Amino acid sequence: MENRLDLEKIKNLENNQQYISNMRPVFNRRALFTDTTAEYVSPAEPKSYDELTIRFRTAKNNIDRVSLVLEDTNYIMTKVESDKHFDFYALKLSLDNRKITYHFEIQTGRLKCFYDTRGVVHEVNPYYDFVVIPGFQTPGWAKGAVMYQIYVDRFCNGDPSNDVQTNEYCYIGEPVQKVEDWGRNPAQMDVREFYGGDLQGVLDKMDYLQDLGVEVIYFNPLFVSPSNHKYDIQDYDYIDPHIGKIVEDGGELLPQGQKENRLATKYINRVTNYANLEASNRLFIQLVEEAHRRGMHVIIDGVFNHCGSFNKWLDRERIYENAEGFEKGAYVSEDSPYRSYFDFHNQNGWPYNNSYDGWWGHDTLPKLNYEGSRELFDYVLRIGRKWVSPPYNADGWRLDVAADLGHSQDFNHHFWQEFRKAVKDANPNAIILAEHYGNTRDWLQGNEWDTVMNYDAFMEPITWFLTGMEKHSDDYREDLLGNAESFWGAMRHHSASFPMPSWQVAMNELSNHDHSRFLTRTNHKVGRTGTLGPQAAEQGINKAVFREAVVMQMTWVGAPTIYYGDEAGLCGFTDPDNRRTYPWGKEDRQMIQFHKDIIHLRREHDELRNGSLKYVDSDYNFLAYGRFHRKGQSLILVNNNDHAIEKQLFVWDLGTPKHGRMKTVFRTDESGYALEGQDYEVIGGKIRVELPKTCAVILKYFEE
Repeated sequence: MENRLDLEKIKNLENNQQYISNMRPVFNRRALFTDTTAEYVSPAEPKSYDELTIRFRTAKNNIDRVSLVLEDTNYIMTKVESDKHFDFYALKLSLDNRKITYHFEIQTGRLKCFYDTRGVVHEVNPYYDFVVIPGFQTPGWAKGAVMYQIYVDRFCNGDPSNDVQTNEYCYIGEPVQKVEDWGRNPAQMDVREFYGGDLQGVLDKMDYLQDLGVEVIYFNPLFVSPSNHKYDIQDYDYIDPHIGKIVEDGGELLPQGQKENRLATKYINRVTNYANLEASNRLFIQLVEEAHRRGMHVIIDGVFNHCGSFNKWLDRERIYENAEGFEKGAYVSEDSPYRSYFDFHNQNGWPYNNSYDGWWGHDTLPKLNYEGSRELFDYVLRIGRKWVSPPYNADGWRLDVAADLGHSQDFNHHFWQEFRKAVKDANPNAIILAEHYGNTRDWLQGNEWDTVMNYDAFMEPITWFLTGMEKHSDDYREDLLGNAESFWGAMRHHSASFPMPSWQVAMNELSNHDHSRFLTRTNHKVGRTGTLGPQAAEQGINKAVFREAVVMQMTWVGAPTIYYGDEAGLCGFTDPDNRRTYPWGKEDRQMIQFHKDIIHLRREHDELRNGSLKYVDSDYNFLAYGRFHRKGQSLILVNNNDHAIEKQLFVWDLGTPKHGRMKTVFRTDESGYALEGQDYEVIGGKIRVELPKTCAVILKYFEE
């Protein structure tokens, strides 16, 4: 008998666990599955010296042997459970205090394949091995939590009395400006312009945030700083009174034409008067208490690689030179207690020595010299502990440009190991979340960061696939628009560098303060506000594509993070245009309700938050994946084509019975969204679906 089969028949055989003509069994590839969620690794976050159980799933009676390959040793697994469709194999391991990495070898007859974080493969690569790190735990409250990023100056002005005043001081050579028109788009040189948003404004909008479904607030920097972005910190010990509380106001604005900040007596009083500083810290305490009362958590931004030239340790602006209760800064005096905090090249340059190292050469961002100062090292560790401890009780840190800290990678890792110990000793349930681009593996070994802002394994692949745009709107790649192979390749490659505890808390953003807003990327316009003008950011946008992105954000592994105003339809090119004010009174109400409903759905169906993720199918401009565990199975479909499509999809490998129905629990299309839709019969483990153009659909399995 001729032993030839076309590709379609081979695919059919694999999917349906049949046999080729000579009766040699083939792998049912779709049935093979494991990951490091709690269903397949128990305990999910083991401690050192725990006994660990690892499980692997196969089709029923389809496999001769499953082995776990650990450190080049094959451990044969035992079949411990079966149901109608699957066999489950398990192996118990006694851990020590080292991480383990492993993959699986599956054999039936003479056939052999391997399984790692990519799925079924024919050649192994240690990079893609599964990882378990004894003793590494991330906070339960952050796993899958819906986060909301607030750039405080642009969110809500709740207290006009603390607003930065025009001519209050100079910043980068020019007087600061108070923007009177809340709705005005940011200027091209926006850094010294202030709209007046503050912590009282956030308190005023807590009902809104709670109603939206926010579980965690992430604040851009809050500490004393002369810029609106506050990544050039002036005093790590205090919340800036301009976003906090000013109880003693006095002094004068800078005279017209004057640029020396030592004469900015109003500013000096506001930011060095301890009455204002302590009142601002008390307001932060009040905000955190209110968030906790509502079941929310608060993450603050730590900028520890560099500070600002206004910083009290340096005092280039001579703000603290004569302020009561402050030591002389290292710029001012050779005898400053902070001299070793900075690396000065001219050892004879005092007083007013400007030869210090700046981050990337920026003299407004002095590089902190940890290697040269144990005092600085200890001070910043104290800051790390202080804000996650009573009475402040923040729930963790987001770390700015964390991989840049120090003058070498060895020191960088040493610092973050010590920082982790300090923070976790003070508050074991605090999260440590870093800004990082590129491979995260070196820092996610269980002894430094908990996780990262997830650019490589979330923001970038989704942006390229749905819009073809680079995340700054600086490039358009038609070859990446709709390229499902590239999407899955990027997701599999970059997510492999996350241990599961890190992946489950990774900050999954579509937009933030450093990149263009996702809604603007849907217009395929390459440029920035300086080249195209801010109005272009709103032209030709496609809300249906944005809704697809949000559905993916809310159904992917990690912590979906909304950049303030995205939910209200805010547009913007990359910074500063992405820092527009929240459009109070001019919101896109349908978009807000859409976010409320998809967040509610995420909470209602636990598999969307805590389940495994599995590839189901893909095609040009089409993705299908599942989120599932024993108690629930959901299928997510995205059709980014400009035309309707029809697909036949296997769903039984998500754990659904082979007969039943899948119900539409959420769908989007060009006109909007709905919480219901067509039911689909599951026949032989398959469904046939029709999808309108530019849509996303969530299907949920229900028993007949």
